Amino acid sequence: MYKTIRFLFAAFAVFGSVHLSHAQEEGFISLFNGKNLDGWVGNKESYQVKDGMIVIEPKGGGGGNLLTEREYGNFILRFEFQLTPGANNGLGIHAPLTGDAAYVGKEIQILDNEAEKYSKLEVYQYHGSVYGVIPAKRGFLKPTGEWNQQEVIVQHPKIKVILNGETILEGDYLEASKNGTLDKKDHPGLQRSSGHLGFLGHGDVVHFKNIRIKEL
Repeated sequence: MYKTIRFLFAAFAVFGSVHLSHAQEEGFISLFNGKNLDGWVGNKESYQVKDGMIVIEPKGGGGGNLLTEREYGNFILRFEFQLTPGANNGLGIHAPLTGDAAYVGKEIQILDNEAEKYSKLEVYQYHGSVYGVIPAKRGFLKPTGEWNQQEVIVQHPKIKVILNGETILEGDYLEASKNGTLDKKDHPGLQRSSGHLGFLGHGDVVHFKNIRIKEL
């Protein structure tokens, strides 16, 4: 009898956790089918599909951008990424298809914070920051080569970035720029409430997978 009870508790724990996982993902749709880049536009030479991942392999170039065909306004985006040493990329949101997404849209930094070459960056340039506008907390990236989980919640003009379960940024980008941006540059894209989202290459190898979104 005791063995039966223990088995029932174990089964409940397993199936309960599965049910919870499904509930947490309710309403999300995948942006990447794991097979090809259907639904994406941009540099499909540097960005390639390998083993169910989107891999940027710029081969000495700038890397360029890979953006969704669709535009999104308010959303919850979840994805996983794996950095290589010294890697630099970005998550573009509310971006048009042309121009520098960091200014004509918004760029959320994707960066190896621990690389020596980045030891003297401005605070708004480290991982998770809204580039040039709102700095993110540091210290929550996993070592290069390990997978990180990130969630970005956008309800214009509010944004929240959660990295590996820790909130590293939360703010209002219009309020933060009311008296000027941190980088002292114009960011007209802060006014945009919708646009394309995707990855902004800077010449480094980065891997992405499990990219899904829930519109709000």
